[in-house]
Amino acid sequence: MSVFRIVRPGILFARFKRLATSKHADTADSSTRNVARMRLLGRETGNALIEFAFVLPMMALVITGLYSFGVTLNNQIALTQATGAGAQFLQTLRGNTTDPCADTLSAMENAAPSLRPSSLNVTLTMNGVAASGNSCPGQVSNLKQGQSVTVSTTYPCTLLVYGLNLGSSCQLSAQVTEFEY
Repeated sequence: MSVFRIVRPGILFARFKRLATSKHADTADSSTRNVARMRLLGRETGNALIEFAFVLPMMALVITGLYSFGVTLNNQIALTQATGAGAQFLQTLRGNTTDPCADTLSAMENAAPSLRPSSLNVTLTMNGVAASGNSCPGQVSNLKQGQSVTVSTTYPCTLLVYGLNLGSSCQLSAQVTEFEY
């Protein structure tokens, strides 16, 4: 015969029930209630769901903010690339154009199709003379060989997170200087 016995849960409950109905019923009854209370309070089956419900909105806010920041960073990179492409195009235009502003803006729009062309604010500085806007037909004479041409561009920045614009006064900007050939 073995020293250890396998005890089934039903036998333990029967022993506990006998203890509750014995002459020490008052103490057994209170201990039964305490054990039942501890079983109910000790369960942790729904804790993960509650914690997830608290953390989910904060995680969604962070992920949406990261996405919005990524879009803004992508716009900055596209604006810088488009400004560089516009400046390179402008340096080769001398004698081949009647409207350097329109041609440079067209080159920039082709270099950055993800940016809204109507939101681009472009300023060209040719031989020390600034021209801004979509058209500047009288500025062709300022394109001189060996002189610098500067293209400065601004673009509005939008940092939208759940409908809140966190960067309402944000402006992306880029500036590139090239020399006329």
